[in-house]
Amino acid sequence: MTTSDPLLTDRTPLPDGLDARLRDHLTFLIEVDKLKTVLRASPLAAADRRENDAEHSWHLALMVMVLAEYADEPIDVGHTIKLVVVHDLVEIYAGDTPIYDTEAGVTQVEREEAAAERLFGLLPADAGVALRALWDEFEARETPEARFAKAMDRLQPLLLNWMAQGGTWRTPGVTADDVRARKAVIGEASKALWDAGRHLIDEGERRGWARQV
Repeated sequence: MTTSDPLLTDRTPLPDGLDARLRDHLTFLIEVDKLKTVLRASPLAAADRRENDAEHSWHLALMVMVLAEYADEPIDVGHTIKLVVVHDLVEIYAGDTPIYDTEAGVTQVEREEAAAERLFGLLPADAGVALRALWDEFEARETPEARFAKAMDRLQPLLLNWMAQGGTWRTPGVTADDVRARKAVIGEASKALWDAGRHLIDEGERRGWARQV
């Protein structure tokens, strides 16, 4: 999907007579149903298929609740959950950019900025600004909450790849050192969780699930 695709409500327009502000909110909420169709590279642990962005975002929200005690800095759990729920919405139009796809990464910022403009622009102005601010905060990683949210974003697929006995770690050209480098951001928010993550990567390398060179 792209920013030029029609809205879902173009297919079945909302009826006349709705409050204009509420109409904008409902249009946005219907549009983000597209998140359920955006496939990620990570395999599910519980089924033989790839996860979608909506499943990923739900999993991150639960991880924030469960793992908040491991944050190196105090975090507002509710605010952090907002960050992880919003962080991938732009992929409705920009698509998922796999962590090891360096070619797609070249245009990622441009694609996601354009997607943010269109998607958050569907909301009433004040609501759109508020959600855009959450997305920008996640991307900047300048608050404890944003750093922890990013850590969850990197830890969750690490766990799924462990369960898949490698998963995307087996991407051609990717080495165990590449995996460590891309996951090291976890350590910006939690030494304990990065120690655990690194242990899983090290053991995966030992078992041959990730290339040494």
